[in-house]
This record gives sequence, C-alpha cells and structure tokens, in this order.
Amino acid sequence: MNYLRTAILLAALTALFMGVGFMLGGRQGMVIALVVAAGMNLFAYWNSDKMVLRMHGAREVTRAEAPDLYGIVEQLASRAEIPMPRVYVIESAQPNAFATGRDPQHAAVAASTGLLANMSHEEVAGVMAHELAHIKNRDTLIMTITATIAGAIAMLANFAMFFGGSSHNSDGGRSNPLGLIGTIAIMILAPIGAMLVQMAISRGREYEADRIGAELTGRPLWLASALETLDRAAGRIRNDAAEANPATAHMFIINPLHGERMDNLFSTHPRTENRIRRLRAMSGAVGPWG
Repeated sequence: MNYLRTAILLAALTALFMGVGFMLGGRQGMVIALVVAAGMNLFAYWNSDKMVLRMHGAREVTRAEAPDLYGIVEQLASRAEIPMPRVYVIESAQPNAFATGRDPQHAAVAASTGLLANMSHEEVAGVMAHELAHIKNRDTLIMTITATIAGAIAMLANFAMFFGGSSHNSDGGRSNPLGLIGTIAIMILAPIGAMLVQMAISRGREYEADRIGAELTGRPLWLASALETLDRAAGRIRNDAAEANPATAHMFIINPLHGERMDNLFSTHPRTENRIRRLRAMSGAVGPWG
C-alpha cells in the first residue's frame, strides 16, 4: 500500500508540473515543461549523489579508517542482500546520517562525526540499518526525482510573470487561459502544492525505512533509542551545510534544520515521537541480529 501511495503521489506531482506548463504556455508550454523535467531528472539521476556528498563535505572512508562503521554497514548490507555501499563521514557536530545513490549498485551512506562520537554501537547500527533500507527500497532515487520535479515547478512559477496575463500566444494558441489572476495563482499555489506532495512522499518513505531497518537488526529499540538522541541533538546543534542546502534536508534520518519540528504538512519528516512509538510496538516481533 505504501508503494501504491508513493506512485500516486509521484503521478500527482508530475501532473501538477505538466499542468503548470500548460497553464503558462498551452500545449507548447507543456512540451517545454516535459523536456525540462526530463533533462533535469537525467542530470540528477547521474550526478545527484556526487552533488549531495560534495555539498556536505563528505569524505569516503575505508575499513582501516573507520573499522566499526564500515563493519556495521558491511554486515547490514549482507543481511539486506544489497551490494556494499560506499561509506562516508561528514565533519559535523550534529549527529545525523543519510543515504544517496541512483540504485543499490551505486549507493553511499554518510554518517556525521557527531553521530559516531555520541552514539553507541547498537544505535549506530540502528541508524545505518535505516539508511540501508532507503537504498534497498530505492528511496534515494524516488526522493531525487521528487525534489527535481518540485524544484522545476518552483522554477516555472518564478517565470510565470514573464508570460503575462494574456490568454493567447502569437499564433492564436492558448497560453494562460486564466489571465493575470491565473498567473498569480500559479505563482503562489503551484510551489505549495509541489512541496506538499514532496513532503508526503518523504514522510511515507521514512516510516517504511524505520520498519525495514528495525527488521534488519532485529532490534527496533536500537533505532528508537538513536532517534531520541538524534532529535534532541538536532534541535541544539546547528548543521551549517544543511542550512545552506535546505533542499537536501529530506535525505537525513532526522530533519537537520532548525524550526521544523512539527509533524505538519510542511515537515520533511514524521514527528519523532510517532516514529519511536511505532518502533516500540515492533519490539519483540522480530528476531535478533545474529
């Protein structure tokens, strides 16, 4: 059901993007929007992982450099039956982590120095299991696509005023049938609609990654404990790289931005208390990590 919901939301986001293109430029505008979306998604498909890792100053580590972290990821990747991802460390005092990559064969996990310094072995395993669940589910690709389309919708909305309020193109074709009022509505409502859909997809994938991650370790309370620590720290410790690149916030296990702690339509993550409650309910229902 969660995959069906994600597919429906992705379809809605794509339809919104095409609709904005049609409202601004008729059939020609819709075609242009399609070409732009295809180009942006193609670029993101091949380069998003490198871009995100570079944004956050991530450094790849080997088994010799980070034996505990590398060993945890290696064992969990084996349990998840996915290829061993590349392992990165981020120089950030805020405990946090994320996964990226277009597919399990080209994936990477990144953990902050704050996470490694302040978490127990079990809590780190819980966090890494969550991130590997994202990779196994191909959430990293889904979230890249949604972020790209949402960004393209915002870009089109910013261009809306250049199309003016006229209702016809020079060749007599319809451009914006609602005129100036329609243009203003597009500028305001389209980005909000795109953001709502993007956030709904992101939150749904977080719950699913919590569930599968808990099954990988067989210890849901490991992740529950980690989420408690992460949530407290994220509210106190600033993540400068994330603040400078807020579009990447949805990738982290806990929202790295300040002032986004509410479980509402505009949050990239579910309320942490709700996630912990679900994990505690799972405790005892799955077998231990061997």
